[in-house]
Amino acid sequence: MHESDWNFLEGRPQLESVSCNGVQLRAGSRVRLWPRSGADIMDIALKGKVAMIEAIEQDYEEKIHVAVVIDDDPGRDLGLLRQPGHRFFYSLEEIEPLDLPENGPGETDA
Repeated sequence: MHESDWNFLEGRPQLESVSCNGVQLRAGSRVRLWPRSGADIMDIALKGKVAMIEAIEQDYEEKIHVAVVIDDDPGRDLGLLRQPGHRFFYSLEEIEPLDLPENGPGETDA
């Protein structure tokens, strides 16, 4: 990788939020993990786990990934420090928002 490639990555803006299934997610939002079929053994072990979004990132191909730390990981503090093995990346198709708005679709305040 050339130095100019790294400079490009460092200059990428951080995403503050992203919409997933009609729910606005941001760092601190809670999600349930549903890795796609054909995932690796670690993804299979984490299937159904609840996690907190640590960051929202976008790659060279403009694809959005959420970095998460698992709620019941004993090394959760290491994930929050962005240490490998305790911070995992998933696409928007592999997560289920858990922090739903107070009103569901079609419901309004009375």
